Amino acid sequence: MNIAPNFWNSMATISAVFLLTAGCKTTKTTTPTNATSTNSAPVKTYLSQPLVTDIYTADPSAHVFNGRIYIYPSHDVEAGVKENDNGDHFDMRDYHILSMDDINGKVTDHGVALSVKDIPWAGRQLWAPDAAYKNGTYYLYFPVKDKQDIFRIGVATSKSPTGPFKPEPQPMEGSFSIDPAVFTDDDGSSYMYFGGIWGGQLQRWNNGNYDANGSKTDSQKENEAALTAKVAKLSGDMLRFDGAVRDVQIVDEQGKPLLTSDHNRRFFEGAWMHKYKGKYYFTYSTGDTHYLAYAIGDNPFGPFTYKGIFMNPVQGWTTHHSIIEFKGKSYIFYHDTQLSGKTHLRNIKVTELKRNPDGTIQLINP
Repeated sequence: MNIAPNFWNSMATISAVFLLTAGCKTTKTTTPTNATSTNSAPVKTYLSQPLVTDIYTADPSAHVFNGRIYIYPSHDVEAGVKENDNGDHFDMRDYHILSMDDINGKVTDHGVALSVKDIPWAGRQLWAPDAAYKNGTYYLYFPVKDKQDIFRIGVATSKSPTGPFKPEPQPMEGSFSIDPAVFTDDDGSSYMYFGGIWGGQLQRWNNGNYDANGSKTDSQKENEAALTAKVAKLSGDMLRFDGAVRDVQIVDEQGKPLLTSDHNRRFFEGAWMHKYKGKYYFTYSTGDTHYLAYAIGDNPFGPFTYKGIFMNPVQGWTTHHSIIEFKGKSYIFYHDTQLSGKTHLRNIKVTELKRNPDGTIQLINP
């Protein structure tokens, strides 16, 4: 989850969305008790409705554990922080875990599972998490800025998928940036994908070293291979990296890396990995252009060949998703700003994800 939109691209997107939706029928929406009414905003039609309306939620990481869907989202709050390119207005402080027994079923809020005040090394900004299960233990992976204001990734454990989760006393060694996503392959091996540019600080890391005075973006390297997500295999106990952190290589059909200037296709944030018919699907957000894109590879480390966009921009500056298989169908969990109309106060949603016979993903218009 990140911020700092490319202004002109974003304005073009907003204009396009407005033109497309101006003639649509209206949809009644509900507003959380802590939301600000936006009655003056144009009323739009949405593909799906928010899963919960009493709190703001974003960056939904969904998993199926024991036949039930569990969702691990960010918990957006109105922190009173002015919006800026570093994302300081995304000042989330805890996680609420949600669950449902069916896609159209009742959503249960299990309350606070982990708070920033419970993490000994944490400073602020508890951003997009993910979860995993292995050998009777549930693992919650989270990015949070340490007391030096540097994003690290931590891990907390519980015997229940809903927590409460107990954090490890230190961040995962060698971790940095944001948006951890953990994928467990058929052989039981687990891998973490992570990273986000701009507010996620990925562009400030070089050869394992953090430059506090580094660029806010990587736009000065427009004609070079794009900065990309990271991947590392996890140890058997799921608490450490087992080996070096690698680049996630995303290439075009000719095998050439995508360039920094290729804003409609390059990685920006919000990585996710899933497997379909023996192929590995690396999905991600293009960030400043707000598309969800995908690339396909033959193993968890890649390289991954870019295949296209599978979700057009949502309402709001950020796009963050997860994909699950449930009862024979694929579903994508995502967020937008339907309830508040504000960048930092989002709501999670779900819709079916459909594939063509050749495995390519059909385009979704949220």
